[in-house]
Amino acid sequence: MCRPSATLAVWSSAWLNGAAASDDVLDSLEAWGEAHDVVAADAPAAEAFELPLAFNRAATPVQLMMALRAQGAKSAQLVLPVPGDVRGLGGGGPFTEAALRCGDAVVLTELGFGLVPEPIAEGLMRWTVYSLSAPAPLEYQSLPDAEHGLTDAIRASAGALQTLDVASDRPSVRAELSAHLRSQPQVEWPAGMPARSLRVLQRAEEISAILAIARTDDPGGALSASAAVQRAEALRPLADAVRTARTAAVNEAVRVFADQGDRHP
Repeated sequence: MCRPSATLAVWSSAWLNGAAASDDVLDSLEAWGEAHDVVAADAPAAEAFELPLAFNRAATPVQLMMALRAQGAKSAQLVLPVPGDVRGLGGGGPFTEAALRCGDAVVLTELGFGLVPEPIAEGLMRWTVYSLSAPAPLEYQSLPDAEHGLTDAIRASAGALQTLDVASDRPSVRAELSAHLRSQPQVEWPAGMPARSLRVLQRAEEISAILAIARTDDPGGALSASAAVQRAEALRPLADAVRTARTAAVNEAVRVFADQGDRHP
């Protein structure tokens, strides 16, 4: 599913560049939890953002937003890391470890900081700000290339999906897909979100739902360990393409909002 960091990256960029109200940013985060708080993981982050260190009384998202504006932030970059692919995280360290554990992060490349969201209680999402020792911009991935890559991965995986028999003898598979999509957080996007970004994100969500069903389609645990490994390997290229498409779609939207801000100071 789309990730909390995607929501923050797009909405904060829209707000920082005059395309959204601050209340809209706060409302968008409610898809991921009724409450959000913010802490710093280290002293440099605490000083730069005027935030409490972890394990102290947390700050609010409003304080984070004000700090972003005070620091002169114009955009944020979405990173969806997995083991073996930590591009954009700036090397090892606490930030990389936290981002890998949670599977998503926001990188403020121009400021040298990163944020990781993590649910810590029912309805409560905590954002932790980390200072980066060596900020590394994520290699630019054009949205058309990412969309084409997603299409190619679908074609390449078609044979594997057929072999896996995901929908065979399962007349309810369409209902399962619909139910899976409805169960995911319903994310809203700001006005001015690029149409192609929206299209790619929607397609990625639909394919992600198919992947979720494919991964769990093992009635009674009938798959052998080797067959389960084969299934995972067959689906990996498609999962990677979904991750790339989501990242490209979100970061293209961020770029568009930042460009609008540059044209209208």
